[in-house]
Amino acid sequence: MERRVLGRTGRSVSVVGLGTWQLGADWGDVDEAGALDVLAAAAEAEVTLFDTADVYGDGRSEQLIGRFLAAHPGAGITVATKMGRRLAQLPENYVLANFRVWNDRSRRNLGVETLDLVQLHCPPTSVITGDEVYDALDTMVDEGRIASYGVSVETVAEGLAAVARPGVASVQIILNAFRRKPLEQFLPAARAAGVGVLARVPLASGLLSGRYDENTVFDPSDHRAYNRRGEAFDVGETFAGVDYQVGVEAAREFAALSDHPARLALRWVIDQPGVTTVIPGARNRGQVSDNVAAAAAPPLDPATSGAVRDLYDRRIRDLVHHRW
Repeated sequence: MERRVLGRTGRSVSVVGLGTWQLGADWGDVDEAGALDVLAAAAEAEVTLFDTADVYGDGRSEQLIGRFLAAHPGAGITVATKMGRRLAQLPENYVLANFRVWNDRSRRNLGVETLDLVQLHCPPTSVITGDEVYDALDTMVDEGRIASYGVSVETVAEGLAAVARPGVASVQIILNAFRRKPLEQFLPAARAAGVGVLARVPLASGLLSGRYDENTVFDPSDHRAYNRRGEAFDVGETFAGVDYQVGVEAAREFAALSDHPARLALRWVIDQPGVTTVIPGARNRGQVSDNVAAAAAPPLDPATSGAVRDLYDRRIRDLVHHRW
C-alpha cells in the first residue's frame, strides 16, 4: 500500500488507516473477538495507522489495540490516540495535571511507555488558539510520555490555528465528498507547514457507501440514531452534519457514479493534496478489504471529480459549508 509521511511525526504510514471508534462504542455492538479480527485484517492488508481515543468505549478501543500490539510486536503500527473528553470540555480542564492522568491511563491501555501520537480530542476553540496547552504538550514530549502531538478539530478555522503551531505534528479533520470546505484553505496550509492530515468521517457515517435508505433503522446505541441533531456531541460528526433525508437522496446520486461508491468516496479523499491518511472504520474483514481497495484504485478522472463537485454544489454546500 502507498505510504505517506505523517507530518512532523516523521513516520511513514499507510494512506488508508483504520478508525476504531466503532470497536469501542457508539456504532452498535462489536464483540471482542470480532474487534480483534478487524485489527488483524487491517494489519494483514498493510494498514499501519490505527486511530483511537481514550473515551471510545471508556478505553475499550485502546485496550483492544493494546492486546493486538502485545500479540503482534512486529506489526509496525502507529497508534494515534486522543485525550480531552474525560472531563467536561471546559478550557480550564486542559492542563498538564489532567494530561498526565489521561496519558497514564492510555499508556496502560495500550501497553506502551511512550504514545506515538496524542491528539487533543476536539477541544474548545479557545484551547486551540491559546498558548498554554501547547506548553503542556511540549512538556509531555520532553518527559517521554508522547512522541508527537496533534489536534482533532471540528472547523477549518480551528484547523488553521493548529497548523500554525510549530509543535503540532498532525491535524485530524472531517473531510469527505459532502464536506469539502477543508480543500479551500486548510489543506494547502497544512501542506505548506509540513503538518500531517488525518481525514475522518470519510464516508459521512456510511451515507457515501450507498447502503442506507429512508427505511434504515440504526441501533439505539449508534450515534446515527441518537445524535442527528447534535444531542450528544457536534452534529457534524454524524452524517457529516447533513440532514439524513437530504443525505440519502444525495448519496443515491453519488452511488450512481461508481459500481463501488465507498471506494470512490475514499479514493476522492486520498486524491486531495495534503491528505496523509484517510481513517474509515470497519466492523468486519469485508469492510476492511473494501476500504483498503481504495488505495489500489487509480486516481479519479476529471469527469468523475467534476461530478462529485457538482453534486456537492447542488445538494450539500448550502447546508454545511458555512458551518464548519
